[in-house]
This record gives sequence, C-alpha cells and structure tokens, in this order.
Amino acid sequence: MGGGEDKGGVPVPGRACGPCSLCCILPDIDELDKPANVVCRHCVPGGGCLSYAVRPQTCRDFLCLWRTEPGLAAHWDPAASHMMIYVQGRQTTVLVDPAHPAIWQREPYFGELRQRAAEAKRNGGYLIVYVGDEVTLVD
Repeated sequence: MGGGEDKGGVPVPGRACGPCSLCCILPDIDELDKPANVVCRHCVPGGGCLSYAVRPQTCRDFLCLWRTEPGLAAHWDPAASHMMIYVQGRQTTVLVDPAHPAIWQREPYFGELRQRAAEAKRNGGYLIVYVGDEVTLVD
C-alpha cells in the first residue's frame, strides 16, 4: 500500500476483518497499480480477496489498528466507523470512506483523534486524515 504498511502488528484475539474491505478500497496499493478510493480489482467488497493466496507482500503484511491495538474502542471497527487507521513510522494515518466524509469530525471520533494527535506530537509524530483528495493535519 502506498503508505499502509503496519508491519509487526499482532492481531487482537476476537477481532477479524469480517465484512470490512476498506483496506482494499481506501489506500493506494502500488504493487497492484490501484489508486486510492477505488475498489481493488481482486476485491469482492464484503466478501474478501479473489487472489488471497497470491496477494502482494504489502497486503500480506498489513493490518489496520482495529486489528492490532487492543485499546482501540469498539466504535473504531472500520465496518462501523467508515475509517481505517494505521501507523507508519511517525505518521498516524486515518483514511475516511468518501461516502461518509464528515464522520471523523463527529464525537467520539474527533475527540479521540485529537488525543491521538497530541500523543503522536509528544513522540515526534503527527496524525493526518484523508477524505478523498482532502488532507487534514490534526493538531
């Protein structure tokens, strides 16, 4: 994924992708020449990957924070929040489903994103939100 690697994440027991396919839709995936916000040609939304056994390493390595961060509350399930969060280096990225562009600005999401951004800043990082072509640095 063009910026979606979150290597080393260990899945939280009991959390699965379920019907969520946002990681196959929202990010760009360089190895597949897939632009952001376009359904991957191998994806069956809500049904998985048609090329799961031979998917690129980037796809194999990726798990969003919903899958790897036990402290992330239930309302952050991407299927419910319409957002996908991941960390790459110092950057925390939130990809928002363009069909729900304002959801990240609603509570409890906005307050929690501001807290996460403040924590990232204390550690030399930052948090950005992508909604389609719009990019917002959360302060």
